[in-house]
Amino acid sequence: MTSIRHRSTDLEGKRSSTTGIEDPLALASDLAPDADRHLKVTDSMCPECVAEGQYGEMTVPMVVYEEDGEIRLAKECEDHGTVRDVYWSDAHMYYRAREWAEFDDHLDSQHVTPDDGVSCPTDCGLCPLHKSHTGLGNITVSNRCDLSCWYCFFYAREDDPIYEPTIDQIREMVRSMTSEEPIGTNAIQITGGEPTLRDDIVEVVEAVAEEVDHIQLNTHSGRLAGNVDLARDLRDAGVNTIYTSFDGVSPETNVKNYWEMPEAIRTYREADLPVVLVPTLIGGYNIAEVGEILRFAAANSETIRGVNFQPVSLVGRMPDHERHEQRMTIPDAIHAIEEGTDGQIPADAWYPIPSVLPVSEFAKTWNDAPLYELSNHFACGMATYVYEDGDSLVPITDFFEVGPFLQALREIADAYEEPLSRFERSRVGARLAWELYQAVDRGAQPENVQIGKWLLEALTAGTYEGLVEFHENSLFLGMMHFMDPYNYDVDRVQRCDVHYGMPDGRVVPFCAYNVIPDLYRDTTQEEYAVTAEEWADREYATLTDSDAPDRTRLRSEMVTGREEDEEFLREGPGIYGYDVKRRRRIDEDDQSRIRETYRRAIEDLEPV
Repeated sequence: MTSIRHRSTDLEGKRSSTTGIEDPLALASDLAPDADRHLKVTDSMCPECVAEGQYGEMTVPMVVYEEDGEIRLAKECEDHGTVRDVYWSDAHMYYRAREWAEFDDHLDSQHVTPDDGVSCPTDCGLCPLHKSHTGLGNITVSNRCDLSCWYCFFYAREDDPIYEPTIDQIREMVRSMTSEEPIGTNAIQITGGEPTLRDDIVEVVEAVAEEVDHIQLNTHSGRLAGNVDLARDLRDAGVNTIYTSFDGVSPETNVKNYWEMPEAIRTYREADLPVVLVPTLIGGYNIAEVGEILRFAAANSETIRGVNFQPVSLVGRMPDHERHEQRMTIPDAIHAIEEGTDGQIPADAWYPIPSVLPVSEFAKTWNDAPLYELSNHFACGMATYVYEDGDSLVPITDFFEVGPFLQALREIADAYEEPLSRFERSRVGARLAWELYQAVDRGAQPENVQIGKWLLEALTAGTYEGLVEFHENSLFLGMMHFMDPYNYDVDRVQRCDVHYGMPDGRVVPFCAYNVIPDLYRDTTQEEYAVTAEEWADREYATLTDSDAPDRTRLRSEMVTGREEDEEFLREGPGIYGYDVKRRRRIDEDDQSRIRETYRRAIEDLEPV
């Protein structure tokens, strides 16, 4: 029998506890003596142990508690001392989100069952401790990138080998997630590195599209800006959504793609490719621009369908004062959005991810088939929908009773057993229509919005297509805070539904894959890496002229630790995104034109 090691004790009796921490109340009192309220003791990790590669010793108990209106954490390592951080900066928002907490298991299959027992988070794959099926599967198709952004999750070490799985390997990674029980994923994000650096990226998309219906392409948009033919080819191959970085509306905050994004948006519009902007929010860096980011998105809402904010994950060693300056929690970001929109999008417009579980429960009852269940931890993310009404952004909560309607869906699902008889189906349909009628405030609803009609069609269709009209007429706002070694909570990673497929067949949660890269991401990529010469022999591979005006060559000894790669790359053409990076060249006239484009979008809501 497989033994399981994960310790979590709820100190408020909100759920059954997995015991194993000796005297958790005493531990909580010791680590947080001034707490107003002790919430739980769970497992976390020591950041110093992680940095030193001491993975066998890194797991430490952590107390989560309320103090001075914040939810905080404290943990202690015998070798490295105590670490304190903010878990959620607004206790009221935390408790409101916690009302939607989910505790049931939603995964019936595992990919790994270690013979010597399971310890979280060092035995991911998915293991018997995991509680959520894959909601969004990530496939890293390349670790090459032509940028080097200091805050990127995937910031490559300079001696990393080339990792670029074959299309057959990619197909098998997708299948490892589509085969899960009770339901496999139907949504894959193709990511990197920068996936568009692969010259066979269209063929990659075609292969993935044979397995799933929804494909997101995660890109910085640099290669796609102005390349309408490539954008159309990707759409035709199966890409449904472009998921693109966008960290600010000034060149100082958005070093990644400020200059390229207006042209990229025009390209996506012409290619009929919907876009989700993904700003990484960093304290003291770009948080003041969140309101303008939303206005830029609203100005281009024909193409931009969502903005998914990501408070920065502070991976790697950093001094306490720097960490506290840069630390952003979900409430920090939500309050900044409220302030940046002059109160148009208030904090109470946001709901945690598992709040949509009643939608899945209703759909399961209506269709007699399992549907996606987003059973993430409530502290992982929040979301809302907004609609344009003239110059204003109107959140869905201004005219629709979201909470009561979701509770009504749960009541309906609980009252019936599938399959529904014809009579029961008629009654359920009538009850659904009545609940929608009750939930809508028609006087406050924007003129171009028909929320009751769209939701009725989406819920009774029970398919991905049924949601299209609802999403096309709104701007989705999401908030996903991926963890780092300082705020790591094993309870959260066990409920993660954003997973990575790996060539060895394992499936690993996002916050294990990227937070402990030496255990998962980097080790696996090194195992399946190819040399520069092997890469150059691939049918799609093209070497690049390192002397071109928009290229800059890195010294090969800085790029790779492999002698054979150093010899191959020492002279002649290079590998773009590996030893050759992009050099941006924009003249002053073009800079002025691009700045004016942003100004008109933000101030006048004029599309780019």
